[in-house]
Amino acid sequence: MKTFIFTIIATSLFAFGCAGNYPAPTQQMADVQSANRSANELGAQNNPKAQLHLKLAEEQLQKAKVAMEHDDNKSAERLLTRAKADAELAVALTREDNAKAEASKAVDQSNAQRVTNEELGAHR
Repeated sequence: MKTFIFTIIATSLFAFGCAGNYPAPTQQMADVQSANRSANELGAQNNPKAQLHLKLAEEQLQKAKVAMEHDDNKSAERLLTRAKADAELAVALTREDNAKAEASKAVDQSNAQRVTNEELGAHR
């Protein structure tokens, strides 16, 4: 019976000891910073929805840094997961906006060329 109790206590101490040694989410931090940089470079500040998600990502990143300073790496990882999702959404929204603008520009150029062709006597 003493051996059984000792085994349970030892297992519990081992489990609690491992829980405190959760690794710092440094790769996730780098991923979030990279996604934030990409969103900024693509022009997220010109798209209100993308700007909002980028701001949320930056706020989550700051909270994660504070959590890491307090050795709460598990919470930091959760915050960074959310921050990455927000930053990637900002990137996607910005790319969508840029693609729509380019498509509109292409349609305008095509219409202008059609008008020019008709003026020069081209037939359909």
